[in-house]
Amino acid sequence: MTATNGGPTPAGDAAGTRPGAGTDPARSDTVSAVVRQWQAVHPQLDTGPMEIIGRINRCAALLQQAEDAPLRRAGLSRPEFDLLGALRRTGHELTPGELARETFSSGAAVTKRLKQLTERGLVERRGDTRDRRVAHVRLTDAGRDLVDGILPEQLTYETAVLSALSPDVQGELAGRLAELLSRLEGLGGALRA
Repeated sequence: MTATNGGPTPAGDAAGTRPGAGTDPARSDTVSAVVRQWQAVHPQLDTGPMEIIGRINRCAALLQQAEDAPLRRAGLSRPEFDLLGALRRTGHELTPGELARETFSSGAAVTKRLKQLTERGLVERRGDTRDRRVAHVRLTDAGRDLVDGILPEQLTYETAVLSALSPDVQGELAGRLAELLSRLEGLGGALRA
């Protein structure tokens, strides 16, 4: 993990710090300060990875905080909205197991969230005619309207955030992040071991 959240430093390369790491005067974000502090404490460690991972984590936290504001106003948590969004974007009923895969959640967490969303009238469950153990979940009209009302607000915010970057830079950033994400998803359990 990065040190931006007060956690331990990542295992670094003891070969030494990367020249110029964290010392660019043009960089005055919070991660630069954290990197400089860790370089002072452990000058032998390569803090270069922290400059990337720390910034990704910090950006994600700040974006999530702002994007969750419309969800809070609607009385939803991010995981609940993710379930509703999965049902909306796929356009058909899903089983709880399929929803767990779509939202990268545990089956128990999905079951709990579906119970809450059902009680609020945002989703409906129906039993499978061939297998009573299987349920099929779909959005209600109220659930669909809620998702369709929140999503444009989130996209407007994301567009505004990215407007400082040219379309070319946005495209390059999207490509680089896709490479990183694909690698991380491919490694899966190896990273958690």
